[in-house]
This record gives sequence, C-alpha cells and structure tokens, in this order.
Amino acid sequence: MSVIEILFRVDDICKKYDKYDVEKDRSVHGSSEDAFARLYASFDSQIEATLKRSEEAAIETNRASVVALNAEVRRMKARLMNEVPKLQKLAQKKDQGLDVISDGLDTLKNLAKDMNEELDRQVPLVDEIDTKVDKATSDMRSTNIRLKDTLFRVRSSRNFCIDIILLCIVLGIAAYLYK
Repeated sequence: MSVIEILFRVDDICKKYDKYDVEKDRSVHGSSEDAFARLYASFDSQIEATLKRSEEAAIETNRASVVALNAEVRRMKARLMNEVPKLQKLAQKKDQGLDVISDGLDTLKNLAKDMNEELDRQVPLVDEIDTKVDKATSDMRSTNIRLKDTLFRVRSSRNFCIDIILLCIVLGIAAYLYK
C-alpha cells in the first residue's frame, strides 16, 4: 500500500466520522449539550425538586399537608420512573456512538502503523535517490567546467585563424589601393 493510498483512506475515514466532531456540532446546533445531557439535567432537577418536597413533608406538622406532599412526591417518582427508560435508551445510543468512534480510532491506528512501515521502507530509497542526485550534480558541475574550458580553447584558436584571415584580406585591400 502506497503512502498516497493510505492518505486517501485516512481522508475518507475522517469524512465518515466528521459527524462526531463536537466543535462542528456545537457550531451547527448552537448548543454544547446533546439530548442525553439535556434529559439528564432535567432528570436531575426533578429529583432535586422531589427530594425538597420529601424534606418538606418530613418537617410538616399538618397531616393533610403531609398527605398532599407525599402524593406529589409519589407522582413525581412515577414520572421519573417513566423517564428512566428514555435516559437508558439515550445512554445506549451514546455507547453505540462511542463504539463506532472506537472502531474508527482502531482503523486510524492501523493506518498510522501502515504509514509508518511504508515510510520506514521508503527512507532508504529516498537516501539512495539523494545520494544519486548529489553524484549527478557533482558530475554535471565537473562536465560543465570541462565543457567551458574546451569551448574557451576552441574559440581562442578559431579566433586566431579568423584574425589571420582578416589580416590577410585587409593587407590585400591595402595593397590593391596603393597600386
């Protein structure tokens, strides 16, 4: 598996689990709490209210008030008992979501290991390529220096020949003009 393929797989997995991004979800929904947290907070406040009513019933001296408060406590307890399955269902969904995330993280872990192995295999290749490029660069420099010297030598002798030919032509024209 090549590094490119691994990167594409990681990108696909990130897109798949993008819906679990808490920060993105907060910006979309405008709330930092999920359904479970809201229901739990409601449940907790109802329990607190029920406990307060129960304490009031314990302190109350009027029997009619005590009976009324105890009836209210029982009704609130019954409502809360009806809410418990909803809370358990949301907790179960949250657990399933965490299981999916855990599976995704395991996949990412395996991909990271594969990427590390691939990089470990490619490091010697990159070092070899680097060495060959350095050698080719030094060979090219030495070849350029030799070519420059050769061109300078060829050009110098060519210029000498051209200079002699031009000198002969100029002397020939000068001799023709003086005759």
